[in-house]
Amino acid sequence: MTASINEPPNKAVLSYVNVFARDIIALSRFYMDVFGFTEIEKIRSPIFRGLDTGQSSIGFNAQDAYGLLNLDAFSQVSGAKFLLNIDVASVAEVDRLIPKAVSLGAQLMKPPYKTYYNWYQAVLLDPEQNVFRINHRLE
Repeated sequence: MTASINEPPNKAVLSYVNVFARDIIALSRFYMDVFGFTEIEKIRSPIFRGLDTGQSSIGFNAQDAYGLLNLDAFSQVSGAKFLLNIDVASVAEVDRLIPKAVSLGAQLMKPPYKTYYNWYQAVLLDPEQNVFRINHRLE
């Protein structure tokens, strides 16, 4: 069956962002503890943990996954290579989650500020030094 000219094209959907981690259990637990995400236990394996974030998922791959995915040549990357953005319901929620994240091993890199695109956000590093932001869109 072919699509009509008037039908919109199929839209791709981001289902997962996967993070390579030294300790998939500890890092997935960090995101569960800070944000209340839940583990998708049916997809758990010795080298993978997945979290349901509500609209998409975050996966945590152990170092062994580099070989499984034929990516051994890329296993020694360093520096910030991606940025997770986690949206919350209010400015107060941004402010509440920052000390919680820090108490669980995150490092605050940039305290909360209002962006030029009208968001209130803070920039942090998780316990494995991956960059993430806690955001709230201002009206």
